[in-house]
Amino acid sequence: VIHVCYMGVISCMLYLQQQYFLHAHSKLKSTGTAHHFAFLLNSTDYRILRMDEDHDRMYVGSKDYILSLDLNDINKEPLIIHWPVTPQRRTECVLSGKDINGECGNFIRLIEPWNRTHLYVCGTGAYNPICTYVDRGQREYIFRLEPGKVDSGKGKCPFDPKLNSVSALINGQLYAGVYIDFMGTDSAIFRTLGKHTAMRTDQYNSRWLHDPTFVHAQLIPDSAEKNDDKLYFFFREKASEMGQTPMAQSRIGRICLNDDGGHCCLVNKWSTFLKARLICSVTGSDGMETHFDELRKSLCYLSCKFCIISCDLIISWPNYQWVAYQGKIPYPRPGTCPGGTFTPNMKSTKDYPDEVINFMRNHPTMFNAVYPVHKRPLVVRTNVDYEFTTITVDQVAAADGNYEVLFLGTDRGTIHKVIVLPRDDLQTEELVLEEVEVFRVRSSFFIFPLHFQQLYVSSVVGVTHLALHRCDVYGEACADCCLARDPYCAWDGKSCSRYSANQKRRSRRQDVKYGNPIRQCRGYNSNANKNTLETVQYGVEGSTAFLECQARSPHVSIKWHFQKENSDRRREIRSDGRVVRTEQGLFLRSLQLSDGGVYLCTSTEKNFKHTLVKLQLVVLSARTINTIQTESTAPAAPPLQSSTWTPSAEQYKDLLTILSQPEMGLINQYCQDYWQMGDDPAAHTHKKKDLKEVQKDLRKPRNRRHHQEQSSMAET
Repeated sequence: VIHVCYMGVISCMLYLQQQYFLHAHSKLKSTGTAHHFAFLLNSTDYRILRMDEDHDRMYVGSKDYILSLDLNDINKEPLIIHWPVTPQRRTECVLSGKDINGECGNFIRLIEPWNRTHLYVCGTGAYNPICTYVDRGQREYIFRLEPGKVDSGKGKCPFDPKLNSVSALINGQLYAGVYIDFMGTDSAIFRTLGKHTAMRTDQYNSRWLHDPTFVHAQLIPDSAEKNDDKLYFFFREKASEMGQTPMAQSRIGRICLNDDGGHCCLVNKWSTFLKARLICSVTGSDGMETHFDELRKSLCYLSCKFCIISCDLIISWPNYQWVAYQGKIPYPRPGTCPGGTFTPNMKSTKDYPDEVINFMRNHPTMFNAVYPVHKRPLVVRTNVDYEFTTITVDQVAAADGNYEVLFLGTDRGTIHKVIVLPRDDLQTEELVLEEVEVFRVRSSFFIFPLHFQQLYVSSVVGVTHLALHRCDVYGEACADCCLARDPYCAWDGKSCSRYSANQKRRSRRQDVKYGNPIRQCRGYNSNANKNTLETVQYGVEGSTAFLECQARSPHVSIKWHFQKENSDRRREIRSDGRVVRTEQGLFLRSLQLSDGGVYLCTSTEKNFKHTLVKLQLVVLSARTINTIQTESTAPAAPPLQSSTWTPSAEQYKDLLTILSQPEMGLINQYCQDYWQMGDDPAAHTHKKKDLKEVQKDLRKPRNRRHHQEQSSMAET
């Protein structure tokens, strides 16, 4: 500790910050609300591809493996199929130069229910896509490949595992958005299998698809008439109408399920394919819109709002110069499904006039764009070191109404739990409930829809399922539970516990919309501060100390106060050159004897104040430590006044037995690493970071992210 004080204060601060981040994963596991798939397989790139609630199973695809996991316990008797490519095929793939990052494997990318007893499964097949059937049984535990039923996966699964694909198996026909060639240049929306003719988009026609990245496919019925059913595709692509420098744009496209193509033109190609731009933007004070065009993930739930409400606004088509089409629109209206509400006498698209088919081939893009319901994004983040990559939504029934909770995955292995709250002006606002680190590895992952308040997450490294009701993390006070505004949790009179709309308990307290603890927790607030335990922490004169205090809510305002012994006066602590406030607590450099006293960490939210930590800091004088060392070691250690003195490992261990600071384990590991580095000057260059830069790093949130700036502390 003394060595850290004199030689590595800055590095110690950075190390503590890093350790808090790394231990978030272990802390999540310790709560008992997260369960990771524990079976070790020589595999990677796990993707949850199908949920089967009838069988209570979840089907996961990875490199060379197909997994069937129990929805209630993913580690309970998992069923595993090993489906690698043949050694000959792998050798051919390697010789073609495609195994730079291990791509010459069978990456499972498609799992669709074929019938009540079988699944249809496709994999990349080491750049030679293959498909087969899996017998999953009806009630008994069966999970095996059907022998002798392997067929080509071209048009169903990509060659390259890095390319996204989407699929939907509807009425025995497989619809897929996929790249269908070895080089990854021919993209198409395909229909295969079933009784209908195989169909695709117009090949190498950039007006239809231009280097798309497929995101999602969803069947959305238009009416009670089945012939009006359409399949919607969400993707992003290079906009060919943008001139010489194509820019990425988010798109939504659709096809009629009963499309049979044209008679003379567009034979075996979609004759009802239309697409429109998806605009998610923020309007500035000058009226200019900032567009977010990198569509990553969409949901049926959000898409329905996106599409159905805005569909009537799409009334004209552009030509390739991106101006509104001014000519006569042929009949039936392009994009209309045959045999539907508006064309009951036309049973097939082959009955459509040639002018309709030619119009569709030349004008597939709608002129008007599709906007969100409220004309603005639900969640916006700027100047952050992560990107949102995936989303799922849960509709929750709370005591004061129904709410939508968004689970947003990031590329750094965390999930943001965000609730959308209605406002009085018919708008919405978002409130971050918490941020959970699911995987240590910084990579994108996939969140799958919920099942009995469970969230299922997969990534490159594995599979995890999380409980949505993590109520214990909100503390043991009614006010904390109420201020959390988590619709999954409520105060039951004794603790913050899982809320169920079916349970009628008079003592339940929950206020999601306003989060008013003064009104909701009458009779309970008086005990909030009484339950705060006073702890004692020791420090060494001239050394450093870290006083831990983490807010239970990302929207709380934290203040630190100091009270000397035998004094009633409290003063507010502000950051200066010797004191650094962080998201995790208070860092004190170069401790002085006058720093001894009582430190109080208080939180304020919704005008409710609550004492989180009451800590007495006892600062031991350097003379006392030298006396103890003199008595316990021989020869005596040199005095602490010399900043060039470096304690030995044995002396450092003696100090550990005297001091019992909470962060001692982390500092111990740091010092061990420091001694292993030796005297190499290059190994210590990272210790010379400027203090202001360190303070800036420490202010970066690591768990529950707080996006509001904190005001500077002032003397009171």
